Amino acid sequence: MSTTVKSLKVTYNPVNKDNTFTNGDYVSGNVTLEVAKDCQIDSLSIKFKGKAEVQWTENHGKTTVVYHSKEKYFSVKHFFIQDKDRRGKVNTLFFCFPDCSVVAPGCHVYPFTFQIPHQNIPSSFKDHYGKIVYLLEAQLSRSMRMNTKDSTKINFVAKPDLNSDRTLMTPQHETKDKKMNVFTSGTVSMDVNLEKAGFFQGEGLKVTAYIQNKSSREIKPKYCVYSKHSFFAEGKRRLNTNDIFKEVGEPIPPSASQNVTRILQIPHDLEPSILNCGIITAEYRLRVYLDVKYASDPEIKFPIVILPASQVSATAPPPAASDFGFEPFGSTNPPAWGIAPPQPPTAPQAFDVPPPYGAYGMYPSLTDFGKK
Repeated sequence: MSTTVKSLKVTYNPVNKDNTFTNGDYVSGNVTLEVAKDCQIDSLSIKFKGKAEVQWTENHGKTTVVYHSKEKYFSVKHFFIQDKDRRGKVNTLFFCFPDCSVVAPGCHVYPFTFQIPHQNIPSSFKDHYGKIVYLLEAQLSRSMRMNTKDSTKINFVAKPDLNSDRTLMTPQHETKDKKMNVFTSGTVSMDVNLEKAGFFQGEGLKVTAYIQNKSSREIKPKYCVYSKHSFFAEGKRRLNTNDIFKEVGEPIPPSASQNVTRILQIPHDLEPSILNCGIITAEYRLRVYLDVKYASDPEIKFPIVILPASQVSATAPPPAASDFGFEPFGSTNPPAWGIAPPQPPTAPQAFDVPPPYGAYGMYPSLTDFGKK
């Protein structure tokens, strides 16, 4: 950063104790510019954007192949200051600093407000091979100099919509029979039921099972919730799985049958499922299995969807805010700080909506989850 521009910083105001935002919330904050002396500026802007990106490499013999893909959900740019010759570009709006191209020494604060779209966009996400980010990016441009930038991410959590997928509230049921051999004789079987497929963060996941142990050894019912992260690029898929937690039930003696009920506590901070991104999916499964010594364990897998817990929304607009910020350049009497007078909400802006989950034919739908 030059000696003239001492600092450029973008900050936002949290709307709840968890510091999360959801669909329709307003994101308000400030761009703070500090300069040591009079500074001629071509433009000063703030951009709010949402995107997904994946990338990984694979070695095929002596060749290294890079797989990469991106999705953009929205991008809105507001100018506090812009050179007259560059005005009028598409997808840009102006705050009320049209002719202040020379900034005096000192610290200058430029407030902004954006509204998160109501569209079906995925929650924030980060993994080794991919990410979904919602970013505020400030940029200062000056003639014959490198641009000065600062950015910060917001944590976006999509609103759960139980009406969008009826399978979320549909009970699940599976059975498994297995004949023992070698060191264990007889058979074991289990009949397992879940009340539904969708569970909120922090909710108890109730598993009921009827287990028959007709073998020569005691068996233990076990439970494992694990994640599946899939990344898609150029027709390829990268998969990561990770155990979230495991639990062990009481042993069932030989030649006995029992009805077993177990309530598994979903962690409050477990990331919500992501099923509405074309290049990233974050899914969960529950594996119920019987631990049999000296034999392979019979198991049943259920797809489960983790939904974000209820949160306080900040959908009410702050004072002097319109749908995506402030009125365009042209106000003859701009108020202090460049905030325009209240305006009626503008028509919703069109955004690129990510493709539906089922668009990737190479990946199973929710109804086919248990078959994989």
